[in-house]
Amino acid sequence: MWQNKTISMKRFIIYLSIFFFPGLLHAQQLTLKDAVNIALNKNLGIKIAENNVKIAETNNNYGIAGGMPVVSASGSDVEQLTSLEQKYANPANNKSSNNARSNQLSASFGASVPIYNGSKVANAAKRLDLTASISNDYLKSRIAFITYNVMTKYYDIIRQESYAATLERSIEVSRQKLDIVKAQQSVGVANNADLFQAQVDLNTQLQNLQAQQLVIDQAKTDLLTVLTLKQDSVITIKDTIIVATDLQLAPILQSMEQHPDLIAAGKQVQVDQYLEKETAAYRYPSLTGNAGYNYNYTRNSDGFSLLNQNYGPYLGVGVNIPIFNGSVYKRRQEIAGINTSNDRLIRDTLGINYTGNIVKSWQAYNNNLMQLQTAKDNYELSGKLLDLVLQRFQLKQATIIDVKTAQQSFENAGYLLINVSFAAKSAEIRLKYYGNQLGQP
Repeated sequence: MWQNKTISMKRFIIYLSIFFFPGLLHAQQLTLKDAVNIALNKNLGIKIAENNVKIAETNNNYGIAGGMPVVSASGSDVEQLTSLEQKYANPANNKSSNNARSNQLSASFGASVPIYNGSKVANAAKRLDLTASISNDYLKSRIAFITYNVMTKYYDIIRQESYAATLERSIEVSRQKLDIVKAQQSVGVANNADLFQAQVDLNTQLQNLQAQQLVIDQAKTDLLTVLTLKQDSVITIKDTIIVATDLQLAPILQSMEQHPDLIAAGKQVQVDQYLEKETAAYRYPSLTGNAGYNYNYTRNSDGFSLLNQNYGPYLGVGVNIPIFNGSVYKRRQEIAGINTSNDRLIRDTLGINYTGNIVKSWQAYNNNLMQLQTAKDNYELSGKLLDLVLQRFQLKQATIIDVKTAQQSFENAGYLLINVSFAAKSAEIRLKYYGNQLGQP
C-alpha cells in the first residue's frame, strides 16, 4: 500500500515537472552558426548601428548641404477702422471722419538660390556622403565584434564543459576506487582509513563538479545575454574545439588595413578636411540669386487715396562680402585644421594598436599550437596511467595515495589540454577579427 502511494507521488511529481517546466525536457541545442545568426538578428547594438545608418543616409541630401533653392510664400489681409481729423489754413480743406474702413491685402512669392559661396555646398555634400559611408563602416565593425564575442563565449562554454567531463571521468575512477576499498574491507584486507579517504575524495570531486556546473551555467548566461535571448533559457552545446593551423602573419597584417574601424578612421580624416574647406568658405564672398512675385492691394473708404494696387515680378542678385568679424572665421578654420590633425593621429594610433594586437595574438597562437600536441600526448598517457594504477590498486600493488596522485595528474593534464586548445582557438579568433577575416562560421 505504501509502495503504491510512493509510486503515485513520484508520477505526480514527474507530471508536475513536465507541466510547469517543459523547457527542462526540450533544451535547445545550439550550434556556432545558429548562435552567430541569432546575435546578428537580435543584438540591440546592431539595431542601433542600423538606425544610425538610416539617419546618415537621410541626412545625405543636397538640400541639407545648402545647395537647393529656398522657395517661400507669404500673405496678409488686414481690415481696420480709422478715425481721421485734418485741419488746414484754408478751412474749406478741413476733413474729419470717424471709423473709416480700410483694407490692406498683400501677398508675395519668392525664391533664392546660391550661385557662389566658396565651394561650401560642394564640400558639405561630399562630407555628408562620407559620413553616411562611415556609418556603414561602424555597422560592419559592430557585426564583426558581435561575431567575435559570440565565438569566444561559445568556445568558452565548450572549455568549461570539457573541464566538467574531465571531472566526471575522475569521479568515475573515485567510485571504482571506493568500490574496491569496500570489497577489500569485506574480506579484511582494507582498513577504515582507506575507506574514509576514498569517500572524502569522492565527495570532494562531486563538490568540484557542482562548482564547475555553476561556471558552465554562468558562461551560458553570458552567451544568452549577447544573443539577446532570455537568460534563463536552457541550451545545450555539443561541439569540439578545432584550431586552424594554416594562418599566416603577413596576409593578416595586410588585410588589417581593410578593417572597418581603420577605414572609418581614415574617412573621418577626410570629413575633417572637408569641414576645413567649409569653414574657409565663410571668408569668401557669396552670391545669391533672387526671384519672385509681389502683390499689394489697399482700399480706403475715406481719405485722399481710396484705392492703391501694385503687383509684378522681380529678379535680382545679392552679394555678401565678409570684411571683418574679429577673425572668428579664421580661428574656426585653424581649429578645424587641428581637429584634422588629431583624427589623423587617432587613425595612426588605431593602426599601431591593431598591429600590436595581431602580433601578440600571433605569438600566442604559435606558442599554443606548439604546446597542443604535447598536451594531447600527456593527456593520453595520464589516462593510461590512471587505468594502470587503478588496476594495481585493485591487486593491492598500489596504495590509495598512488591512485589519488594518478587522478590529480589526469585532471591536470585534462585542464592543460583544454586550456591550450581554448587559448589557441581564442588567438585564432582574435587574429581573424583584427585581420578582417572573421566571416560567419
